[in-house]
Amino acid sequence: MDESKKLTKQTLSKGFWLAFCASALWGISGTVLQIVAKNLNIPAMWFIATRTTVAGIILLVVGLIVLPSKDFFAVFKNWKDLLTLVAFAIFGLLANMFTFFHAIKTGNSSTATILQYLSPLFIMVGAILFTKKKTSRVDVISFILALVGVVLMITRGDIGHLSIPLVSVLWGVGSGITAALYVVIPQSLIAKYHGILITGWGMLIAGIISNFFSPIWVNPPKMDTTSVLGIGTVILLGTVSAFLLMVLSTKYTTAAIISITDAVQPFTTLVLSIIFLHYVVNFAEIIGAIIVVLAIYVLNRYDTE
Repeated sequence: MDESKKLTKQTLSKGFWLAFCASALWGISGTVLQIVAKNLNIPAMWFIATRTTVAGIILLVVGLIVLPSKDFFAVFKNWKDLLTLVAFAIFGLLANMFTFFHAIKTGNSSTATILQYLSPLFIMVGAILFTKKKTSRVDVISFILALVGVVLMITRGDIGHLSIPLVSVLWGVGSGITAALYVVIPQSLIAKYHGILITGWGMLIAGIISNFFSPIWVNPPKMDTTSVLGIGTVILLGTVSAFLLMVLSTKYTTAAIISITDAVQPFTTLVLSIIFLHYVVNFAEIIGAIIVVLAIYVLNRYDTE
């Protein structure tokens, strides 16, 4: 029986809205992160160390409360799983937060979010290159659509000129690649352990590593109300709450339906950037964003090989 047929309409709807809210919170976080990265002069590594450490502790506390205590340290009992967890923390979480932060700092949150949103495309390319996956018609269509959409967004329709610095494009592509690693690396762990614990431990390990480079207690930046609210929003809403809602949604709905809600994140960031950050968008950029979202939707929905 098809997965969606096993679930009632009411249950599917509940899962959809949970995933919808999670993606919306990630979109809000992206907009707030632009304020933190560009306007508040918060050092990247100090911010990442704070974000990962605090979020990791909160997620682990939640896991300790809602999950069996015997599962809490289970991942540390297997060396292979532990090495995978560390790789997830470094090459997934830490690398993604670092590249995404700089993509926003050197460009803007809207374009950075769209470039990070390309992660399923990078997963597909990686599968073709490293697992000899056969290229399908869906792969080709998705790749061409995504390429056209990104070109429209970063040039705003003027093919001869970039609308953002090249370094921002490179950071954004880097965030897309590391977002792909963020998804792929922990898959075996999440299948074996609980997602809350894997992400919580991953965050905490990333935080410990970040503190070696920029201890959060050494020369912290001067904080005002805006700084505290901005950092708190990214940590509590865009990291902890969004992840918990997304994990909860997987209990009520299908992966195909969740993939539809992924589009909420870039559009939330785009709309909020226009309203609150006075980001001026033109018709070509809007079309480009729609094409990218369509490309990733097609890839998520129909590439089943």
